[in-house]
Amino acid sequence: MASRTPRATRTTRVTVVSVLAILVLAGLGRCADVEPGMGGDIGMPVSSSSLAPPPPPPMSDPAAPPVPEPAPPEAIPPGDPLVASARLALPQLEVKGRAPKTGYDRDLFGQAWSDDVSVEFGRNGCDTRNDILRRDLHDITVRPGTRDCVVLTGVLYGPYTGERIEFERGQDTSTAVQIDHVVALSDAWQKGAQQLTADQRRDLANDPLNLLAVAGHANQSKSDGDAATWLPPRREFRCSMVSRQILVKERYGLWVTAAEHEAMERILTGCG
Repeated sequence: MASRTPRATRTTRVTVVSVLAILVLAGLGRCADVEPGMGGDIGMPVSSSSLAPPPPPPMSDPAAPPVPEPAPPEAIPPGDPLVASARLALPQLEVKGRAPKTGYDRDLFGQAWSDDVSVEFGRNGCDTRNDILRRDLHDITVRPGTRDCVVLTGVLYGPYTGERIEFERGQDTSTAVQIDHVVALSDAWQKGAQQLTADQRRDLANDPLNLLAVAGHANQSKSDGDAATWLPPRREFRCSMVSRQILVKERYGLWVTAAEHEAMERILTGCG
């Protein structure tokens, strides 16, 4: 019996070693299917998607662009040639008091919307009102047989108010769009137009530089005001209007009052 014990022990040891070897080999085979360096259960099969690089972290939203500083109230887009010319002309205007309105009459400036003038659009076969409507309105239609003179419909973006106005010629509708004298004729009369000739006054009344198609109610509100007493509600247009007033007064030798000059200078200071 004593001689059998070592032989049984050796047999047991061989069996155990063999089993361990089989287990080790089986473990190595399964480990070969495990993605190196990855967590998870041992022996988890590796798929093609698990080998792909992790997605990049989500991009944060780009910073919002800075909000531009608001333009000065009287500013208009840079490059308006009227502003630069007006800055040069304003110091040349004579500053005087307002003369009496005595003797003023609209007829002293010639027939309304006369084509018999020496300014732009003069003697082109169309009256001045239609010339300005054709210049200032968008999407116009014209009456057939008038050589494209008579404007029937159009769209005005009112320079004084910014509102969109559908123009339609007619007894009850035409007044929605009116032609404003930027330098009112009565204002001109009190500031030097009394000394002009009849032809010069007629040119002044029909000069496109002095005329704008505007909302009828804005024209009525302005009346014969100057820069010291009336400015457009739409601030963005103040530079343009004041520049026109200055250049018209320079062209026809008219003067300005001290208050008017101060208002004009203040507006131009804020222009682009």
